[in-house]
Amino acid sequence: MSRLIPKWSLITEKNPKSPISEGYRMLRTNIEYSSIDQTMQVIMVTSSQPSEGKSTTCANMAVAFAQTNKRVLLIDADLRKPTQHRIFGTSNRFGLTTALFQQKDLRDVTHHTNTENLSLIPSGPTPPNPSELLSSKRMAGLMETIKGLYDVIIIDTPPILFVTDAQIVAAQSDGVVLVIDSGKVKKDVALKSKASIDHVKARLIGVVLNNVSRKKSDSYYYYYGEKNEA
Repeated sequence: MSRLIPKWSLITEKNPKSPISEGYRMLRTNIEYSSIDQTMQVIMVTSSQPSEGKSTTCANMAVAFAQTNKRVLLIDADLRKPTQHRIFGTSNRFGLTTALFQQKDLRDVTHHTNTENLSLIPSGPTPPNPSELLSSKRMAGLMETIKGLYDVIIIDTPPILFVTDAQIVAAQSDGVVLVIDSGKVKKDVALKSKASIDHVKARLIGVVLNNVSRKKSDSYYYYYGEKNEA
C-alpha cells in the first residue's frame, strides 16, 4: 500500500495564514533576493537523507511562488522514490520519464493543480537508468523548452548523498536549497552534502532547517546565503 501523505502537506494552500505558511513565504522572498545579477529561475531542492521533508518543502515552495502570480512548474525528478503526485493527488502514469523517452509530448505530461499558476510534471514510471536519463541531451533540451514557458521551475530530487541524480540536476540549476532535519542529521553529514553540491559547482542558496523545536512545537527556519558550517 502506498504511503499516505498527511493532509497538511500543502499547508500554504490549505492554511495560508498559518505561521508555517508565512515561513514558506519568507523562504520564497529570500530566494528571490538571493542574487542581484543572476535570475533564480531553476531551483533544485534536496536533502542529505530520506524523510527529511524535502518533498513537502518543495511543494509548499511551489505554491508560495505561484501565489505571487508567477508561472510556476514543479518537476518531480526523484525518479527512484517519487512523492509529488501523491501530495497533489494526481496520476503518475505519465510524467518526466515519459517525456524523456519521447512517448508523450510535454503538454501531455504536465498537470494543472488546484493552485492557480502552478503546474506539475510528476516523475512518471521508474526507469532502469535514472542518472543517465537526467544527464541526457533530452533532459537538457526539455529544460531549455521549459525555461521559455515558466517564470519559476522547482525541481524535487533524491537525497544528494545517496545517488548522483541530485548532483546532475544541481549542475543544471540556478540555485540549490538543502533541507535538513535538525533532530536527525549531524553536522558532518550536512557538510558532506554541501561538499557534494560544491563539487559540481552548483550554488547553495540556503538551508531549510526542518523540525526545529520551539516551545515544544515544530517549525521551519530558513538560513539564507552560503556558509562553511552547518
